[in-house]
Amino acid sequence: MNEAWLIDACRTPRGIGKKGKGALAHLHPQHLGATVLAALAERTGIDTAEVDDVIFGTSTQRGQQGGDLARMAALDAGYDIRSSGVTLDRFCGSGITSVNFAAASIMSGMEDLVVAGGCEMMSTFGSDPTQSPFIDSDNLHLRAKHPQPHQGLCADTIATLEGIDRDALDQLALSSQQRAARAITEGRFSRSLVPVHNPDGSLALDHEEFPRPDTTIESLAGLKPAFEALADYPLNDAGTTFRSLVLQAYPDLAINHVHHAGNSSGVVDGAAALLLASPDYARAHGLKPRARVRAMANVGDSPVLMLNAPVPAARKVLAKAGMTLDDIDLFEINEAFAVVAEKFIRDLGLDRERVNVNGGAMALGHPIGATGSILIGTLLDELERQDKQVGLVTMCAAGGMAPAVIIERV
Repeated sequence: MNEAWLIDACRTPRGIGKKGKGALAHLHPQHLGATVLAALAERTGIDTAEVDDVIFGTSTQRGQQGGDLARMAALDAGYDIRSSGVTLDRFCGSGITSVNFAAASIMSGMEDLVVAGGCEMMSTFGSDPTQSPFIDSDNLHLRAKHPQPHQGLCADTIATLEGIDRDALDQLALSSQQRAARAITEGRFSRSLVPVHNPDGSLALDHEEFPRPDTTIESLAGLKPAFEALADYPLNDAGTTFRSLVLQAYPDLAINHVHHAGNSSGVVDGAAALLLASPDYARAHGLKPRARVRAMANVGDSPVLMLNAPVPAARKVLAKAGMTLDDIDLFEINEAFAVVAEKFIRDLGLDRERVNVNGGAMALGHPIGATGSILIGTLLDELERQDKQVGLVTMCAAGGMAPAVIIERV
């Protein structure tokens, strides 16, 4: 079997995902995707006519984000028309899955040069919580089998079941802000970060817009729980609520509402792209590998709790690689909510100094379909900065899933 080599990675800064407030929110998602695709081609000098496919993750594929964003962004980026494109959806896990699919196609010998990545402009989202496949009033059959609440309420439910209190979650959120601030100050994101320009050539954004470096434990403690009121939002005329969906599975549970805006992932816009190649193609075209994909895995878990699959995904990908936790130098676990990362660290008994060392989505934001690709690039940069060898990336995804990948420097 071929190896799949990671040649390069780039991403946009993450802009606040609100119309009228975020520096990227006025742009079309296609423009954001085209920005990273054009930058990747320029940085590596590839002939885009030889790109076998562009694989993008985009979770909300409606409105401006519909219509195969990967193909349209590639055309907008000036890629040769022979370079095809496909867009996939594994919810939050889409940006890891796009890279894993690219790696698999190369490792199978079917393709030689693939661009993988993702784009999500959360500023395009609506505010109606009923706009979800999980609580669709016409999908009562699936809801009866697998009630799937709002992710924020799932986070509160897991914290309640695990006995993880708000103070521990706020401490992790503060650490995320502090680590992100340090990474930005020290230029740790500089290698991968590419500025976004407006169509007229003026600068739209060249830095992370979401972090709050002045965050304190006191300011976090003053924030009201975000999902307590949402838990009882009426989803239909029958009185179904997100809380009632939880109680279908846990009828006696008194949910402790511990998540808020400060210890949950930020709503942002962003895009990322990575170039993968077969060893033969890379050698023939002078492409120097930075890492190889060592192993990939996917896991499903409880769709009711939704966020608990990263731990079994990590264990599965380690088994596929023939590795143990001690073989991993650095971990990236998406901070969709603080409890996800906290449970991951506790369940696996990890040294916190090896996990999300440059902060995570609580500080930097979570552009859903792009985040996994961003994390892989961030991990690669940090492995090089610390002169470490092996890293693992995983993240929860709606429906109770988690993809995972292990990369190893070449």
